[in-house]
Amino acid sequence: MCSKRTSDKVQHVMHLLQHSLYFFLEGDLSRDNVTRRGSVKRQAILEGAREVFGRDGYSRASIDAIAKVAEVSTRTIYNHFTDKDELFRAVILESAEQVRERQLADLERHLGKVVDLESDLIALGLAFTTVMPQFGAHFALVRQIQAEIGHIPEDVLVAWQETGPQPVQAGLARRLAELDERGLLDVEDPNRAARHFVALVGSEVQSRTYSGALPIDEAAREEIVTAGVRTFLRAYGLR
Repeated sequence: MCSKRTSDKVQHVMHLLQHSLYFFLEGDLSRDNVTRRGSVKRQAILEGAREVFGRDGYSRASIDAIAKVAEVSTRTIYNHFTDKDELFRAVILESAEQVRERQLADLERHLGKVVDLESDLIALGLAFTTVMPQFGAHFALVRQIQAEIGHIPEDVLVAWQETGPQPVQAGLARRLAELDERGLLDVEDPNRAARHFVALVGSEVQSRTYSGALPIDEAAREEIVTAGVRTFLRAYGLR
């Protein structure tokens, strides 16, 4: 009889433990689902905001317009971001990081192992000036930044530069310094040489396409980049 009561107690305890584990796991899974939904909503907000900021600019973009494009409520946006400034900062930093990684990969691909210096620099210049459809919204946003630079918070501009353009320029400067050490270039100031390279291969393309807003003939782009690289080599090549 005592053994039966003991067995019943054990079964009761096991039953309670199973239910406790079930509710624990159910609660954990529910929290995971909430987290995933929140992450999906946040990404939708960022993508919608990138489109609206790129179309309307920083000053004219409204939270209502962003909510409509993102297909969320304005309350949902404010649950994720304090205000328009914070949202704009998050948008430009996320897309700047994505473009940075692409351009750093281009640097590694074309200057990681130089076989023919002029050809490799031309290939890099073409990579840097190629229209990248997947980043179209980012470059539309950059055009808006350039158009209303005085209206954008300074800390946002600094963070954008530190996240995107500056690391790419620093990476290019390091590669040019390595080419100097190998005796392939004569570079006294790698940072200035990097700025010169970008200007020579990219400034005319940027001007003729209005910073990527209009297309350019591929033959013309290749001619511009090639001329830019050859001018760069006349300045920094071995004499």
